Amino acid sequence: MGIVRPVVLSGGSGTRLWPVSTSSRPKQFLDLLGEPMIEATLGRLRGMEGVGPVTVVTGGDHAQAVEEAARRASIDLGAVVVEPAGRNTGPAVVVAALLGDPDDVLVIVPADHRIADVEAFRAAVERAVGLARDGALVTFGARPTRPDTGYGYIEQGEPFDGAFQVARFKEKPDEEEASRLFADGRHLWNSGMFVFTARRLLEEAALHEPALLEGAKAALPEERTGRVVLSGSFATIAPISIDHAVMEKTAGAVVIPIDVGWTDVGSWESVWELSEHDSSGNVLIGDVTAIDVTGCYVLAGSRKVAVAGVEGVIVVETPEAVLVVGRSQAQLVRDLAQEAGEDRPD
Repeated sequence: MGIVRPVVLSGGSGTRLWPVSTSSRPKQFLDLLGEPMIEATLGRLRGMEGVGPVTVVTGGDHAQAVEEAARRASIDLGAVVVEPAGRNTGPAVVVAALLGDPDDVLVIVPADHRIADVEAFRAAVERAVGLARDGALVTFGARPTRPDTGYGYIEQGEPFDGAFQVARFKEKPDEEEASRLFADGRHLWNSGMFVFTARRLLEEAALHEPALLEGAKAALPEERTGRVVLSGSFATIAPISIDHAVMEKTAGAVVIPIDVGWTDVGSWESVWELSEHDSSGNVLIGDVTAIDVTGCYVLAGSRKVAVAGVEGVIVVETPEAVLVVGRSQAQLVRDLAQEAGEDRPD
């Protein structure tokens, strides 16, 4: 029986949190909520029975930062897989599955998520590991707290051994559909976290995306511990998410609903929500002067920032750029970042 092997996906440039998060220093390495998110992620499954060294998949510019984060968090890294180019989560997960024992249970987690109730999450992982050992491909669906157009959704199907079969995956909806999905009680936010054995994942990849599987095999070097530097051929694999490559196509998908305070910290709006507010609902960081300001997030990174007479606004100042956007329009930051030259979207 293989080990439980956490696989941390640490790619992307985090452009929705620009200008603090950039392609050279993406959000998972930043201290936005008390500690860098990658360090919290690396330590989340520490001490659980049967959990082995962590595999991290990242870009070449970030391998050293990953190793430094693991040292600070006192985490044993089994491998740091270095991609020559980001190809979305599908190729990254398949490469990770090829590294160890086929019976390893992979716990796939992005590096940039926040989970408030770690013990409840660990309990959900233990349940998922049991299902995965029996052949299921498990995902976690966060119970929605509001209609949200920023998340994909998962519809629960028939009950399945303490979980639910996946009826369907739903792409990010518009506002009207998000309200309907939230109200019907059957839909969960797609957390982007998965649990399955390496063997089952590779079987499904061979069935549904054989070119992806062959491309991943071809890119792997002989050395498969420590820094595992993928060959340039990896960049020729068509980019595809693990959701589209496998989870939406398999007959074995199962979802476990979770209520663990999960968020993907995907916007300045979510950073504002998760931060401590003053009596006016503001989050003011750095040298900030505020008059008649409510519900705002203002970060002064390198100089004084003065704000007056506004409500629900995000202001982020760094030496390189200044961002001003309405909180309700925070999803537009990705577009602004690309217009400003941060053209590698997360």
